Amino acid sequence: MRGDVESVISAFRSGKPVLVFDSAFREQETDLLFPAATVTPADMRTLRRDCGGLLFLAIGNEVGEGFGLPWLQDLHSHERLVQEHPVLSHLITNDLQYDSRSAFTLSLNHRDTFTGITDRDRALTTRRFAELWVELKESNSDSELCMKALGKEFRTPGHIPVCRESPGGIANRQGHTELAVAVARMAGLPPVVIGAEMLQPYGDAALPVEEAIAYGNKHGIPFASGQDILEAIENGGKE
Repeated sequence: MRGDVESVISAFRSGKPVLVFDSAFREQETDLLFPAATVTPADMRTLRRDCGGLLFLAIGNEVGEGFGLPWLQDLHSHERLVQEHPVLSHLITNDLQYDSRSAFTLSLNHRDTFTGITDRDRALTTRRFAELWVELKESNSDSELCMKALGKEFRTPGHIPVCRESPGGIANRQGHTELAVAVARMAGLPPVVIGAEMLQPYGDAALPVEEAIAYGNKHGIPFASGQDILEAIENGGKE
């Protein structure tokens, strides 16, 4: 099973969706991904209707660092929080079947949303988060200013779960977050990507990769595997 990384990069650079399969040895899931900075309510409807899995916002580690977004796994195991909320000691994440750490950080809603769950609301939260990061980066804002700007426009908890790339990116972890962010970087876009996992129609398992590829062929959406992306980077592509 080989994908076409060049077509994936070209499509993503043009603001179009792509399909990325993690690995037969990991979660065995294909994600449908869109560039966050240009996402529309119609794109969110596509993710909601055609995927069935969790809708998530993948961000580069530098974005998480700039906004001061912690990993939830670190928060939930923090000694003081565990003392105040003992149930956390019973809910500790130590048995992931596909990895050793979770990429989840905070969930967000833009303050101009109502419930935050509609296609319009989730598109606004997603798009504005990416736009804000670009604006702050271009103005060389420090972390304190970034956090204040984030808080001015966003609140937590919200309806967009955010996943932060592991330090070192795809070289250290080939998860959905790292792969999505790698595609954005290779396309020369901000490392902020919205996506969702594709499930079988009844939701009992991941959509088989062959069916994900067939979906892509039907809708003109290019496909690549995590191994394709890793090899492209190792062979000189931009991470």
